[in-house]
Amino acid sequence: MIVLGIDPGYALMGWGVVEAEGSRMKLVGYGCIETKAGVPIYHRLRTLQLGIRDVIGIYHPDEVAFEELFFSHNPTTALMVGAARGAAIIAASEYTEDLYEYTPMQIKQAVTGSGRADKKQVQQMVKLLLKMDEVPKPDDAADAIACAITHCQAGVARSQFRMK
Repeated sequence: MIVLGIDPGYALMGWGVVEAEGSRMKLVGYGCIETKAGVPIYHRLRTLQLGIRDVIGIYHPDEVAFEELFFSHNPTTALMVGAARGAAIIAASEYTEDLYEYTPMQIKQAVTGSGRADKKQVQQMVKLLLKMDEVPKPDDAADAIACAITHCQAGVARSQFRMK
């Protein structure tokens, strides 16, 4: 199974592709789609949508997993990231209906064993689990890879995380 993990972002949208065969996982690719400040919102959202389409066209994932949004402070940022997430969901849904979502706490729990792990712990576990030489950079890509790992490890329980 090939899983595309997506960490929604407006300036940087992280993506990571993991291939799972049983309990073995292999990193296939990762990166970020970047948009520039000062560019109209519709151009930035279109860039994100086309970027996810390109990633899907290259890797042909069987399923796509998104990190759910969590914001406690800035409502403007939340709206922008929500719009970016929507652009990515549209791009992914044009390809498959096998879309899933996981909370940041669920991802931390799956990757590190603790739902309260910090970013560095998650990044180190991504590196270890996928036998990487270095921690994946930038952080957004590492988060997307962690989301894909979470989905791979969900097993038969993954159906409860399907987007509704």
